[in-house]
Amino acid sequence: MILLDTNILARSAQPGHSQYQSAIVAIDTLRLRNETLCLVPQVLYEYWVVATRPVEQNGLGMTAAEAAVDLVVVVQRFHLYRDERAIFDGWQKVVLRHQGLGKNAHDARLVVAMERHGISHILTFNTADFSRYPQIQILDPKQVAAGIPT
Repeated sequence: MILLDTNILARSAQPGHSQYQSAIVAIDTLRLRNETLCLVPQVLYEYWVVATRPVEQNGLGMTAAEAAVDLVVVVQRFHLYRDERAIFDGWQKVVLRHQGLGKNAHDARLVVAMERHGISHILTFNTADFSRYPQIQILDPKQVAAGIPT
């Protein structure tokens, strides 16, 4: 199972972005390999923020109605794991253990959700952000799209 990071969803929704092609090809490649592509609610919350933020502020510029329709499509395309109470307790331990400061605390929560749901890999453009977590495998979409073994 492979978790899709927020940046994968965002870039796959931006045909004019330089990372668009890598995101789309990586998703398609993993699907052809019969991989289960997953989401957790945090990814959807973060995607909503990006989707509804103005284009001038590095967002997608969607209205709330457009983002709501887009979210329905995204949830239908990928397997969604729900939040569980145990994720909070695990998150507290992980941010302390790995010094998850600032924005890195979001990544720590994703890692705990992955562990809780048995998800071993994450597909992300932000590979360095997850390198502090040896318990997960990080997939770079550019490498997946180029056919480099993961």
